[in-house]
Amino acid sequence: MKEWLDDLKRILFPHTCEICGRTLVKGEQLMCLHCRGRMPYTGYHADTENPLTLRLASREAPIETAAAMFHYDKDSAYASLIQRAKYGGRPEIDRLLAEEYAATLMAARFFDGINLVVPVPMALKKLLRRGYNQALEIADTIGAAAGIEVGEYLTAKSHTTQTRKHAEERERNVREVYAAIPEAAELGGCHILVVDDVITTGATILACCAALHRAAPTAKLSVLALAATHR
Repeated sequence: MKEWLDDLKRILFPHTCEICGRTLVKGEQLMCLHCRGRMPYTGYHADTENPLTLRLASREAPIETAAAMFHYDKDSAYASLIQRAKYGGRPEIDRLLAEEYAATLMAARFFDGINLVVPVPMALKKLLRRGYNQALEIADTIGAAAGIEVGEYLTAKSHTTQTRKHAEERERNVREVYAAIPEAAELGGCHILVVDDVITTGATILACCAALHRAAPTAKLSVLALAATHR
């Protein structure tokens, strides 16, 4: 009966591909098979010293490894997945992508040794306006799939948008924005996976990692995002 109702719902209210707009057939989610086959996957999870890990190398926050599901180009149709989830009130897009990526990462044993997932936080004013923190949506999905605890050990003390800022402006903007809560001092020896939706310059994710590193210097830090720019 449930399968019949699902089929009827699909006929009356057909889901369409987020990339090309074609009607999705049974078994397809978010994207049709054609668009999914053309998705610019990074493959970063297969190499701990991948381009993203090297780009995020920092004395303030030593990163074990970093991974992103796909390459982010703001002019690409695939970037719309991130944009609609973030600005269009559609957190289910993040959850579906995170669920898919988690399956890939588990098969590659990416989560081995990681015992805590921490999302990039969102300032209260923005959280109230948007209604959800997309990084937390992703972190919760990853944590549930991999069986890893999720903890909000970071706070956003203040926030000004990163959109349309140059790299140096972003770094100055986030330097004093993110802080670890006092309980983060107890995370020594943990391997923490810091999660966000998209990495552009890396300023935000590095500021969060630096805050955790200052609070718990012996903790290991890795990074995960759904998307990342090439540089």
